[in-house]
Amino acid sequence: MINVLARHSREEKQGVISAGRSLLGVVAATAPLLAGCVSTSVGPSRALVENAAEAGLAYPGVKILPLTNSLADARSATPADGDFLVRFGAVPPIGSQVGVGDALEVTIWEAAPAALFGSATIDTRSLTTVQTSRPNALPEIVVGPSGTITIPFAGQIRAAGRTLRQIEQDIVASLRGRAHLPQAIVRIARNETANVTVLGDVKEPQRVPLTPRGERLLDVIARAGGTSQPLDRMTIELTRGNVTQRMAARDIVRDPRQNIILQRDDVVTAAFQPYTFTVLGAAGKNEEVRFEGVGLTLSQALGRIGGFQDDRADPRGVFLFRWEPPSLAGADASQFSTNPEGKVPVIYQVDMKEPQTYFAAQKFQMRDGDIVYVANSKLADLQRFVNILASSIIPLATVRNTVR
Repeated sequence: MINVLARHSREEKQGVISAGRSLLGVVAATAPLLAGCVSTSVGPSRALVENAAEAGLAYPGVKILPLTNSLADARSATPADGDFLVRFGAVPPIGSQVGVGDALEVTIWEAAPAALFGSATIDTRSLTTVQTSRPNALPEIVVGPSGTITIPFAGQIRAAGRTLRQIEQDIVASLRGRAHLPQAIVRIARNETANVTVLGDVKEPQRVPLTPRGERLLDVIARAGGTSQPLDRMTIELTRGNVTQRMAARDIVRDPRQNIILQRDDVVTAAFQPYTFTVLGAAGKNEEVRFEGVGLTLSQALGRIGGFQDDRADPRGVFLFRWEPPSLAGADASQFSTNPEGKVPVIYQVDMKEPQTYFAAQKFQMRDGDIVYVANSKLADLQRFVNILASSIIPLATVRNTVR
């Protein structure tokens, strides 16, 4: 009986050893394959990004700059793109130039004794007729496609593209010799051509007529009922011809020079949160995040994405990808791949293990189109490998035990 039990014990041990050897064989066979799967990460590792300049990327010579307090100060001192005064310049008011479609109001005087436009009054006491002079307002006249208007006894008067003063002089010249010392006053009754269009996040989008007073940017926004969101969080975009420029509304209010005089056919667009940045990798969430025209710091951006995933993120592997002018990148553009705007690729490395980084992040301004990438930590990659390994081996061990 004892011999039988001993023999059974020896067989059990040999079975366990055999099973262990089989499992080890499975591990040895599958480990290279699994390791290869794990190496195919969702994004580049910190080491790969740090060695991007030597890795032969699509944009060779990419600059990698560690985020420091001095660099954040330099970037915060650099104004964001947008300067209405520089881009559009200071222009005079549009004046009272007439265009096709405008409605004019013409008033003509004629000195007594009037020959054409005077009026006769009868003195009932002496039964005599007395000639007096009074203004004669003509019916509203619309400037036709030919650019002319018709005045009784004066004929066709060219109006489109001319000032009110020039039209008055032409009317008087045409009536001279027919009327007695004629005088004329012309004003625009309805302005259909000298307008600006106000769109976007305003309460009453509309076309605003321009006057010789010289309406400014903030004037037409106020005429449209103001912005639907707080003004200090808005961005104002101005389009003139083929040129478009954006500025934060806050900067326009703070610098009166940017509150420029508008011109005919300008388009003013008020926008709330017109800028975006994209976050990828081991962040709290991966998405495109909108932000306001007043700007957003890196620390605020990290807060909006929910920080990092503690079980995945490499705190030393936070990177911000951006296109910068060569002067800001400290580079010679001829030695780098540039985009159509002549900017060079720059990667800012953010080491969240360094306490000073948190102060620098409060000053570093985000830009439209930035990409924030958070790399996986080595421990996270190892954990992922172990999980895949375990999910592959444990079922095999379970089958083995079931068969036995």
